[in-house]
Amino acid sequence: MFDIFRIVENRRYYFLISLVFIVLGVAAMVYNVITLPTHTPWKLGVDFLPGNRFELRFTQPISEDQIRQVFQQFGITNPSVTRLGDPAENTWQVRTTFIEGQRAQAIRNALAQVAPLDEARTQIQSVSPAVAAQVTQAAIVAIVIAAGAILLFIWLAFRKAEHALRYGVCAILALVHDILIAAGFTAIFSALFDWEIDALFLTAILTVLGFSIQDTIVVYDRIRENLVRYRHDTFEVIVTRSVLETLHRSLVISLTTILVMAALLLFGGASIKQFIAVMLIGLVSGTYSSIFVAVPLVVAWFERDLLGTRALRMAMAGR
Repeated sequence: MFDIFRIVENRRYYFLISLVFIVLGVAAMVYNVITLPTHTPWKLGVDFLPGNRFELRFTQPISEDQIRQVFQQFGITNPSVTRLGDPAENTWQVRTTFIEGQRAQAIRNALAQVAPLDEARTQIQSVSPAVAAQVTQAAIVAIVIAAGAILLFIWLAFRKAEHALRYGVCAILALVHDILIAAGFTAIFSALFDWEIDALFLTAILTVLGFSIQDTIVVYDRIRENLVRYRHDTFEVIVTRSVLETLHRSLVISLTTILVMAALLLFGGASIKQFIAVMLIGLVSGTYSSIFVAVPLVVAWFERDLLGTRALRMAMAGR
């Protein structure tokens, strides 16, 4: 009979759950690469793609057609026009290809003639092709450096334990799992709801990495302590005991954080909803991976039995 608390023994089921979500996410990324004009796994925001983003707050109603007509007067034939928030707020977002500063200001002035603008809540962001390339490169470097620093830290912290490097590698694999889950869900939402990734997406991913590795280290540290305390038990028994001893703490901290994220997602401003959603998905994935991915991977490596089927085969052979 399946027992959810037999985490190590039932690791094949938890790995399967992760695999299903990762495959769905990867499928969404492939779909976006095929269908998006940029041929990227996600719809890129202004931080990664050369272009302009106009965030316009009007003091009186204005239609999408009126906004499009203004941009068409300046030769921009296909701007992306999106209403933000409550229709009563008259807030719009317009994305275009890269426009020089003077021309962008001229468009803003033309829009103000159609309907008055709330100058304090109207802004124009622009990213040149060179800056977009630098941001993309910096994002990749930041994630690689973070992973390398985590691997080095765990190796140093567990250097007295047997096969210390294995803990670090398994923790990195769990982080890759979290990145794939968060990126996959973002790709799905990008395909379904035209979500765009921007610098906040990277902030969310790096925050999730920090949260996830903290939870993983807590469990790993208890395993290290129990390896000394219960020398005569098998490694699998020690790991299971360590997970159960830290499970309450992990769930309480995670649930508290998740509830705060959920409240922000429901009641926060429209401009941070995507950021909060990625954080929420990543936090759930990070909590799951710390217990059901990072720890079972260590056991699988030590026992050289990835899916935990050896004991099952032996039990069936003995019948």
